[in-house]
Amino acid sequence: MCFVLLVQSSIVNSFEEAGKRDSYRDRFVPMLMLGTTVYFCLMYERKIPVTLDCGLDLIGEVLYGKWKMRLLYFIHEGSKRPSELQRKIPSASRRVLNMQLKELEQHELVSKIIYPQIPPKVEYSLTEFGKTLIPVIKTLGKWGDKNEKRLRKLILKRLK
Repeated sequence: MCFVLLVQSSIVNSFEEAGKRDSYRDRFVPMLMLGTTVYFCLMYERKIPVTLDCGLDLIGEVLYGKWKMRLLYFIHEGSKRPSELQRKIPSASRRVLNMQLKELEQHELVSKIIYPQIPPKVEYSLTEFGKTLIPVIKTLGKWGDKNEKRLRKLILKRLK
């Protein structure tokens, strides 16, 4: 049996040498634990420092992520539960949606409510701060709709 545990590199001092190796595969450090092999993997660390010099840098940092604007819009439109959001964006994995929802929560754009019941019920809602982004997202959507043919053509050309 084999397990992979993701561990934040700042926590794992004894595995510092793993990050100094060249190969991605070498970033996994095997450990024997009661007859079971467990691999610790160092989590992703930013290679490029965050630049927060202007408003575009700030908005990019907050909204960077393929699904974040859609998540904000769908939550605004009334889809509150993770399963509803998953149905609205079927091409996104549940893991990625959860990660991006967590980041939106950390940036105080959405709030998460966990109802104490069995099975647990989770709902997301926009914060007052998050509601201020909806007009911006709608404007971007209208621009995309207005320029759809041109954008589609350019994107498909680039993908060939």
